[in-house]
Amino acid sequence: MLICPDCQFENPNNHKFCQNCGTSLNQRVCPECGVDVATNAEKCHVCGAVCGTVRTALIVKNNSLPAQKLEGESQKLENPELTESPTTPQPLMIGDYLDYQQRYQLLEPLPNTEELSTHRELCVRVLDCQPYQITPLKVILTKQSQDLPNSIAENSGNVPSWAQTYIALQPQLHKGIPPIHDAWQQDGMEVVLLEDRSHWQSLLQLWQEDSTTSLQILECFYRITQLWELLIPFDACSSLLELSNLRLDEDQSLALQRLYVGDAHLTQDISPDSNGNGEKSPITLQALGKSWHSLFSKSQRTQFGSMLNLLADLKQGKILSITDLQSRLGEIADEVQDSSSEPSHDNNDTQNVVEEEHGNIEKMPTSATVLQLEPLEENTAITDDSPTVNLPMQLSSLDDAGCTDVGKQRNHNEDCFGIETEISKVELPKSRNLKARGLYVLCDGMGGHAGGEVASELAVNTLREYFQTHWSQKQLPNEEVIRQGVIAANQAIFNLNQSDARSGVGRMGTTLVMLLIQGNKVVVAHVGDSRLYRLTRKQGLEQVTVDHEVGQREIARGIEASIAYARPDAYQLTQALGPRDASSLNPDVQFLEINEDTLFVLVSDGLSDNDVLETNWETHLLPLLSSGVNLDRGVQDLIDLANEYNGHDNITAVLIRAKVRPIFNSPY
Repeated sequence: MLICPDCQFENPNNHKFCQNCGTSLNQRVCPECGVDVATNAEKCHVCGAVCGTVRTALIVKNNSLPAQKLEGESQKLENPELTESPTTPQPLMIGDYLDYQQRYQLLEPLPNTEELSTHRELCVRVLDCQPYQITPLKVILTKQSQDLPNSIAENSGNVPSWAQTYIALQPQLHKGIPPIHDAWQQDGMEVVLLEDRSHWQSLLQLWQEDSTTSLQILECFYRITQLWELLIPFDACSSLLELSNLRLDEDQSLALQRLYVGDAHLTQDISPDSNGNGEKSPITLQALGKSWHSLFSKSQRTQFGSMLNLLADLKQGKILSITDLQSRLGEIADEVQDSSSEPSHDNNDTQNVVEEEHGNIEKMPTSATVLQLEPLEENTAITDDSPTVNLPMQLSSLDDAGCTDVGKQRNHNEDCFGIETEISKVELPKSRNLKARGLYVLCDGMGGHAGGEVASELAVNTLREYFQTHWSQKQLPNEEVIRQGVIAANQAIFNLNQSDARSGVGRMGTTLVMLLIQGNKVVVAHVGDSRLYRLTRKQGLEQVTVDHEVGQREIARGIEASIAYARPDAYQLTQALGPRDASSLNPDVQFLEINEDTLFVLVSDGLSDNDVLETNWETHLLPLLSSGVNLDRGVQDLIDLANEYNGHDNITAVLIRAKVRPIFNSPY
């Protein structure tokens, strides 16, 4: 099957275009020059940019595997459908390819059979010539996710045992762990294909840069301790000891190029010490101390302050738990932070302050709030009994985008949205800080032409003006202030209805969903059935708001959902701004915190109807958590998705991407 890269629809292998959305299945667009390039090409034939899907192949010699000859080789080549069986064996190295199906083309030469036998492991880059074709491993994992019995066990004979660690870690969506693409074993060889991270910046390179601060170094160490906790149950902590294996993603967060599981695939530099009996001792924090000392040595960077004592204690085995190590890192960071007093904001010679503003509404005053976020939540493999240090974090970036569309059936657009953000980025010799605040409003009007669009726009503008005078620079407005803002918007529309003598269905109104962000603090207010969703890698997609409609009201009263939504008026709104006075209005207000990288999604019902987001979030929302993905393109893709599956109503979406990283200058 060919999986469409846009809509994830399953297509037969011989199709050139997606049966569902029409996307090409044998060509892609060059990101540099925009020409069409074949999916099996490594580079663009016009500008030379890399367009192909490159993967890392790990190849391990296993003499215990029987050498087998695949029968019907020519038949397999002519009939690629046979490759979709999870049990189809895939022999190694056929000409310029890694497999008989000629899917994975070698981008670098492999040694011959005799030379290969002298290597314990090989690591090569390959070009995926069929990037949209589902892999046998994907079939297995799909069955596993559907709780089909014995889905892994039935096919374990063709999956290398050390690939199971990648498989076990994959559902956690931790960016530090490379995702597995495919795996098989055949003819005495074990092969695992991973995301290629060889071009990512190395941690050692970051340390060698003069601009790298002590706090950045401590942040890297803390990320390593988090991954250490994650990898302990899988005997894979050696992955953190090989310096060339430590990479940085686009957000400068620590990531691994691959995993070293147990001692089966360790290089000599990172092998555990012998216990004197010829056996390997378990990896301990002492080995981590040696690795960190090596980082300082190879980068020629001077060890600072209490770091000397920390490394000495690690190497001598005086730090016995990862929690103690994290606490020591926090103490050192406090010392570093205290030793660097921030210069006055008026001293332009010693401080570099960059202010950036964006949005489609007027500028708001800068916040002076000190950003303190909660601990990272990426170590989900740890048991509930494992202690975790509560290290605070800070906002590292805030991006947003919005778009509205009339849809396929309406002749005018009654939706309206407003985005108002201010970001102040402060760079100092020994610290970095980002202060941000934003107002995001989405309204879905009702009342027909010259009614719904008037109400929605009036609500957006009223709220913008209200918070210009009711939002202090130091903190988010409290619940009462938020409610009064919503009431003010309701009153503005209500007064217009009264002055125009509108009655019945002619009275204009609008739904509202509103998000305010200041630092890591968030407040949400909503009226009606426009929604806020929250997406994180740990929790997936969550609907934050609950629609104000008859069906949900009945469920809140204890009625079963199937009965509540069997009513003919189940989707009728129980609240809206404008039709009635404030005595009939009770907006929902919630306060949240950003504890990990988060994508907030505000939508009108033209996008949320028919569970479009719940069905497609992994393909259309999850990639948007990455800083390298353009939010403007992402929001347009959501509009296109809604037009494809709904299209009966106006469609509006606002995306807010908030990314965080640890800080050390606050108590925990």
